[in-house]
Amino acid sequence: MNIVRRNPDWLAPTTIDTFFDKFFNEANQRNGNSFSPKVDIAETDKAFEVHLAVPGFKKEDFTIDLKEGRLNISGERKLEKENKEKNYYSIQTEYGKFVKSFQLPDSINEKAIEAKYENGILEIVIPKDETKKIESKILVK
Repeated sequence: MNIVRRNPDWLAPTTIDTFFDKFFNEANQRNGNSFSPKVDIAETDKAFEVHLAVPGFKKEDFTIDLKEGRLNISGERKLEKENKEKNYYSIQTEYGKFVKSFQLPDSINEKAIEAKYENGILEIVIPKDETKKIESKILVK
């Protein structure tokens, strides 16, 4: 007899967003080639900050570029070796490739974007360019 463990989130996710997230992300994971890291985006007076949760990566595993106002972040973590002696019941560690893209506003300073990777978090700081600030008032007729 085999032991089958249940994870209650598999059967009844807390929200419909979680359901679709799990459905599409787990379908990609079953293919063994991609996953989607969690992302936090914040704005301050001087910059936008993007934080990706990607533990277990190295700095060399990331590619970050800016093309036509779109910030593209990609990376890959490979499973080093497969252990045939262990009988896994669950593998939740994410391996494979990921790609995240964000359309940036025109009011940023492209040349001053900085990225650092520390303690499993990739942090990208996108400074605002005050000379490009776009503001206008529209009168209601």
